[in-house]
Amino acid sequence: MQRVFSILLLLFITLSCSNKKEKLILGSSNGSSNHVLIVMDPAEWKGAVGDSIRNIIRQPILGLPQPENQFKVSQVSTKDFDELFRNTRNILYIDLGKNTDFRTKKDVYATPQKIVQITGVTEKDLLAEISKHKKDIVQEFKKSDIKVIQNNFRKESLWKDAELKTLENLNIELEIPRKYRLVEDSGDFLWMRRTYTKGTMNLLVYSYPISNEDDLNGENITKFRDSIGQKYIPGTKEGSYMITEAAYTPHTFEVTLDGKKTYETKGKWELFNDFLAGPFINYTVLDKANNRIIVVEGFTVAPMSEKRDQMFELEAILKTLKIK
Repeated sequence: MQRVFSILLLLFITLSCSNKKEKLILGSSNGSSNHVLIVMDPAEWKGAVGDSIRNIIRQPILGLPQPENQFKVSQVSTKDFDELFRNTRNILYIDLGKNTDFRTKKDVYATPQKIVQITGVTEKDLLAEISKHKKDIVQEFKKSDIKVIQNNFRKESLWKDAELKTLENLNIELEIPRKYRLVEDSGDFLWMRRTYTKGTMNLLVYSYPISNEDDLNGENITKFRDSIGQKYIPGTKEGSYMITEAAYTPHTFEVTLDGKKTYETKGKWELFNDFLAGPFINYTVLDKANNRIIVVEGFTVAPMSEKRDQMFELEAILKTLKIK
């Protein structure tokens, strides 16, 4: 009996050690947001398949004043895809195979990690599969990076909702890192700002009642954001204030935020009677239960510099919105 017990104990210790080793093997991934490692044969990369991927990557990000690619990209051949590269956070793996398929995996070699794998029996199959899933390729990596940013913020110090009057009065939650400083918190309007080396990143929160069908259909987004800009966001010159850029029609899409119908608007802001402009992202959330619209918005002020990653961080914060 004692011998049986000893054998069972030894087996338990062995399995425990084995499990610990497996957890240790899955280390931290490397790579930044909006960066993708493309794994594919060099000949395919230089040919039609590579061109199809580059066309996806080079699609301009909506709302930015200067064209910026969807992703920063590195490329390695399938035969050189070894331990040096396998811990990359975002991996797009493209290869010829026995099947034509599109699939996604997470945390295969490291964590957090997203792998998008596309295979085709022929080059024609590969091209068709890439074309079919061109939106999915972008969205899979974007959604994964959003979650990584949000999880990283949760490891830091966040503002408590009770510390911000506007969040308390509107009865909403928003996960805002403390590196964002308070500019204004009137109880009806919240403005937070983060300063970085090339400019500032800004967060706005406000609400207005649902008055008509145009409000429900997203027809008054520009009108209300311009009125908020005039009231709360002055420019450097007397009589100047933030408005939606008149020469650039914003892009608006219907999405879901906190389970509610929402309008996502990406566009450019400018200063009325002044010479400054930049990108914004606005979420107009229909809170029909309370007969109101909640607006959370982010914008950057960073003349003559790239803004993709800054706007992406703001998007990650805005998407933590919860209406209590």
